[in-house]
Amino acid sequence: MSYKVKEIFLTQQGEGFHMGKKAVFCRFSGCNLWSGREKDREKSICSFCDTDFVGTDGQNGAKYDSAKILAQKIDEIWSNNCKDKMVVFTGGEPLLQLNDELIEEVHKRNFKIAIETNGTIIPPDNIDWICVSPKIGSKIKLKKGNELKLVFPQIDADPNKFENYDFDHYFLQPMDGHSLNDSILECVSFCLRNPKWRLSVQSHKIMGID
Repeated sequence: MSYKVKEIFLTQQGEGFHMGKKAVFCRFSGCNLWSGREKDREKSICSFCDTDFVGTDGQNGAKYDSAKILAQKIDEIWSNNCKDKMVVFTGGEPLLQLNDELIEEVHKRNFKIAIETNGTIIPPDNIDWICVSPKIGSKIKLKKGNELKLVFPQIDADPNKFENYDFDHYFLQPMDGHSLNDSILECVSFCLRNPKWRLSVQSHKIMGID
């Protein structure tokens, strides 16, 4: 199987539970909730997406012809100054492409594997960290994992309805855009009233890093 990848880069996780942790990000091209084209945004399920996942023109973007070749590239992009190796598979929607073969090849290189998914696809086994970010209007199939990160506010997205899901950590993340300050205040207010939820801020945008 070949893999269509938008970009691969070394950075620090900017949001959620692992904020500040060094990781290689491997962003797959493609999503099942939006084409990624601006002309389709308003009629998409996820009209607020702020990520470019179209094509293969990003840093280290390419069509990788095998799991071994892609895993080797991820390992090259890592550096040898830290043993705690982590790769975050994201997108778009990573579970359109991430499969057992790639998971095995990456694990052979001693990486912990994390995914950031919209939860509409059941993942393969042996993923070390599962973060689900639900999008209202989609059919959520993946209702358990390590981290649930809800972009808030979304229309008809009451965080309480996700509390019967089986996650270790629950985060509200303010929706970016023209009303970001209002979104932050709403998230903070909800978290103060509902201690099961914590605030996730996109610190990478504040710092101006990928």
